[in-house]
Formats: sequence, structure tokens, C-alpha cells
Amino acid sequence: MNATASNAGMANSLGIDGIGQISIIAHDLPRATTFYRDVLGLPLLFTAGNMAFFGCGGVRLMLGPASAPELDHQSSILYFRVPDVHAAHQHLVNMGVKIEAPPRLIARMQTYDLWMVGFRDSEGNIMQLMSEVPRSS
Repeated sequence: MNATASNAGMANSLGIDGIGQISIIAHDLPRATTFYRDVLGLPLLFTAGNMAFFGCGGVRLMLGPASAPELDHQSSILYFRVPDVHAAHQHLVNMGVKIEAPPRLIARMQTYDLWMVGFRDSEGNIMQLMSEVPRSS
């Protein structure tokens, strides 16, 4: 049995069916909360202590300080789905967000074109917006 098949069997035995929560390190929680709520438009679900929790398409996004010094680093890249990457890019520009890469065509798939735009959040983490634009038949 190869490693991929072995790993797939292991995941199935655990019953994993998706991601429930993602944590992003925030050094300035009020600034980060404002960014994710007001700039990205994610609904603030609740706050608890020095953490803020947002809804993101069925996945909770948690912002807060690192729980240990070795965990205090920038996050993985999150890819947020948007219906129109060009309109979303313009919204980020209008909000003064630092753009890392303008909207660009990543791949032409059989039924859609994959577009992305890179930006930095209020804490310096690199993020991406992605849009799967249906192709005309």
C-alpha cells in the first residue's frame, strides 16, 4: 500500500470531513478584528478573552496571540473564495490594503479559469482571494 492510500484510510477512520477552525496569530487584536470584520466582511461570531472568532463559509477563523513563543509566526496562506476577483481586488485597494500580486490568471481548467490576487492582512500575513470563473461554452 502506498503512503497516499495509507493516509487516506487513516483520515477516513477518524471521520474527518473538513476543517472546523483555522487560527491566525494577531499581535494587535483590535486592529486584526477591524480588518477581518470591516475590510474582508467576515461576520464576527464572538470574542473570548484575547481571541476573536469569525465565520467563513462554515469554517471558524480564530484570531489571537500565540500560545507559546515557538508558535509566534505568520500564518499559512488562506485562500478566500470570491465570486469576482477583480471587484474584490478593487475593494481591497479602496480600503488601503497592501496588494502583493494583482489579479492574475493561474490556470485554465476545462470548465473554468482560476484567478487569484495576493494581499497582506493587518498583521502582515499573506492571503489570497481566489475566483473560479466559468468558461463560456
